[in-house]
Amino acid sequence: MTETLWRTLGAGAMVATYAAMCLAIYARQRRLHALAAREAAALLAGDGGQASPTLVLFASQTGQAETIAWQTARRLRAAGTAVRVMALNALDSATLASARRALFVASTYGEGDAPDGASVFAERVMGAPLSLPSLRYAVLALGDRQYTHFCGFGRALDAWLQTAGAVRDFDPIEVDNSDPAALADWQSRWGGAPEGIDDAPPAFAPWRLTRRELLNAGSTGAPVFHLGLTPQAGALPHWASGDLVQVTVASDPARPRDYSIASLPADGELQLLVRQEQHPDGSMGAASGLLTSTLTVGDTVALRLRPHRGFRLEGNENRPLILIGNGTGLAGLRAHLRARAAAGRKDNWLVFGERQSAYDFLCREEIDAWQAEGVLARLDMVFSRDQAERFYVQHRLLQVADTLQAWLRDGAAIYVCGSLQGMASGVDAALRQIAGDDLWAELSASGRYRRDVY
Repeated sequence: MTETLWRTLGAGAMVATYAAMCLAIYARQRRLHALAAREAAALLAGDGGQASPTLVLFASQTGQAETIAWQTARRLRAAGTAVRVMALNALDSATLASARRALFVASTYGEGDAPDGASVFAERVMGAPLSLPSLRYAVLALGDRQYTHFCGFGRALDAWLQTAGAVRDFDPIEVDNSDPAALADWQSRWGGAPEGIDDAPPAFAPWRLTRRELLNAGSTGAPVFHLGLTPQAGALPHWASGDLVQVTVASDPARPRDYSIASLPADGELQLLVRQEQHPDGSMGAASGLLTSTLTVGDTVALRLRPHRGFRLEGNENRPLILIGNGTGLAGLRAHLRARAAAGRKDNWLVFGERQSAYDFLCREEIDAWQAEGVLARLDMVFSRDQAERFYVQHRLLQVADTLQAWLRDGAAIYVCGSLQGMASGVDAALRQIAGDDLWAELSASGRYRRDVY
């Protein structure tokens, strides 16, 4: 047998071995995914053998409360307790009144408000008299002490449960900005983590700034930059449109900043749209200053991905989408539009606001191309300072209320990304007026109305 033939056979054997290894890894991942799916189905439904499983309920805005709720449920189930996991918006008075035990993981939105994942519950269940003398409960309240009403919704929920006659298992545990000690205290009460499951969040890792471009030269507003980043080591990780990235800064490592991701892994880099925050004394915001000024191209910054299931397309992939935002909120909407374009979906409507068309039309070439290619079935750009009277996104929605109602009748989902003050609150009020309270509640409870606002 010739040397060439031996080499050919050897190479073939190596390829076959490698292929077998890949198939084995693929099969193992399929088994793990199937196991996780079966576990999730059991936790969602509860165990049929127990009449009243422990309810593990979450009120989430960015997904942290939901993640903790699932971790809690897995610990309980591993310890032999029947559990049922639910979003608070999916919980009605009758289900809660029939429960014997409930664990609440509740985030707070803004200055003490219920998060989107509990807005319907707060309005319809907490807003009506209810007697719960047979219920034992515990509350994990998530918050940030930088806000005046720290853990405001968690505290309001606990007070309401007390008024309804429910009995605490122990005093509420309050968590300041994901404090690991408080989270460990909560989880330790429900048993150890199931084998093979690590509850710890992923570690921060260095990412390299590959490019930075000013998008609004000449604007009267603060500068907005388009950034590109790649991992310093290893392959680009996976994320979904709608997810966030957290940035940590040396001056305050305990308070990482969240940014909406403006790209998909297929783009080859993680992209952000960042407005440079400027304080009254002329100094820049710690994270935005780092990203837009301090770092030079080639430098690294510590990042970690953060899944944002409350703003993903999950469950809405086959619906028409109404995407509403302003300013750097275009980031989250841009990622969704890139995903829709890749999927061949053209039933998308973008309503977007900024200051002046001449300077603040962010990502104009891309948006124009989407419109020309039909990815955008409708585009409404709203520039507040291009006329004497201020005109904002919510005003445009009210102008086109009939069209918006028609999209909603066709099953459209609404995604809102951008500033909480002004835009998001104004859009929410406009949507309530256009849709009516009942449809607005259905949109919120079913996941057809999702927000990533800050």
